[in-house]
Amino acid sequence: MEHKKTYNAKELKTPNGTLLIEGPVTPEALASYEFHRDLTSFRQPSKQHEALIEIAKLPEGRIIIARRGETIVGYVTFLYPDPLERWSEGKMDNLIELGAIEVIPEFRGFGVGKNLLIVSMMDDAMEDYIIITTEYYWHWDLKGTGLNVWEYRKVMEKMMNAGGLVWYATDDPEICSHPANCLMVRIGKRVDPESIQRFDRLRFMNRYMY
Repeated sequence: MEHKKTYNAKELKTPNGTLLIEGPVTPEALASYEFHRDLTSFRQPSKQHEALIEIAKLPEGRIIIARRGETIVGYVTFLYPDPLERWSEGKMDNLIELGAIEVIPEFRGFGVGKNLLIVSMMDDAMEDYIIITTEYYWHWDLKGTGLNVWEYRKVMEKMMNAGGLVWYATDDPEICSHPANCLMVRIGKRVDPESIQRFDRLRFMNRYMY
């Protein structure tokens, strides 16, 4: 499958300044920007910056960023699912995962995450993919936001809806381990019925085990 990437951008005015939401950005552009020190949700900022550059080098990898001047203050990643997860077992070249989304505390609550997803979906090539995201409550910043698990889930779901991702059922054990965890999916307009059937079999693998 050919992975076409078309750059899109939009300005977002917030009470703390105007941001440029843009992408997919090239590895070279990513390397040239500062990476804000408060982007700490997944690993140390310098390590996460390196990880994003590596994702951008992948044929299917996409990084959409929010930046203030030359400093990245938020991002979202798209790439093939982790080989250790069930979603990679179907070896589907048109299934990609929204792997991480992060915005620094200073810009939370201003629709940055929502706009990262809107800009991501501006690329017509996204209609060729099944896009999934797996939401686990233990990754959520409950302490930093002061929200309980259900309030956070509602915020997360609303944000994903802005990118066209909706809740889908699954018997994946990790997702089923807590009722707040969920699978969210966007099926592109040009995805063929066979791919959708293969994806449904991945969603409900356990029913075929007995």
